Amino acid sequence: MAMQAASTEALAETRVEAYAPERSLLVASLLSMSGGFLDAFTWLSLGVFASSQTGNVVFLGIDAQSGQWLRALHHLLPIVAFVLGAVVAARTRAALRCLVGEIVCLATAMLLLHRVPDQIVILVISFGVALQSASFRQVGRWKYLSVTASGNMLRAIDQFVAASDRDAARGGGAMVAICLMFLLGAAVGGCVTKWLGTWSLALPIALSVCVLWLCRHRSHQHWSRAIV
Repeated sequence: MAMQAASTEALAETRVEAYAPERSLLVASLLSMSGGFLDAFTWLSLGVFASSQTGNVVFLGIDAQSGQWLRALHHLLPIVAFVLGAVVAARTRAALRCLVGEIVCLATAMLLLHRVPDQIVILVISFGVALQSASFRQVGRWKYLSVTASGNMLRAIDQFVAASDRDAARGGGAMVAICLMFLLGAAVGGCVTKWLGTWSLALPIALSVCVLWLCRHRSHQHWSRAIV
């Protein structure tokens, strides 16, 4: 009886570990929408990209080549902060804690913007975005990025062209959906930022809080069913 109970408990633990609500398409879509929104917001408000570091690298190279070192530094800051945030997330390996960290960073940035030097706000936002994006990188069994569209486009093409089974089509469809949500987030971010300014950050904060609730709620439900 004791061995059977131990086996049942081990099986329940395995099922709980295998269930990952943070890998759902809904979660990936919400985080991608937040990524697009934050890029639009930071570009319009601060002249940098919070999520898509490719744009910052391009402008860093252009400004450095032309000797505009202050502008180059302006684009270097989010890159450095993003790298640091990604390192922290990789070492922590706790997705929900990193998501809470992003929420705290965005809320702090919303309160500090235009009250402290913009460089500080850039560091805070990019660090928080990296915490989230480095922690949530899988939808189903497919890898994705919530902070860019180009990589997800290539993954969609790979799934549609390189494979012909139904599972590959599902993966390609998921990548397309994520790209569209990133586009939607950028469009909404551009409009809302012009209307609300600093308080626009309330929307990506709300999206992250929603993801946090979904992950905790579904994990709790699955744990309860596994115990029963």
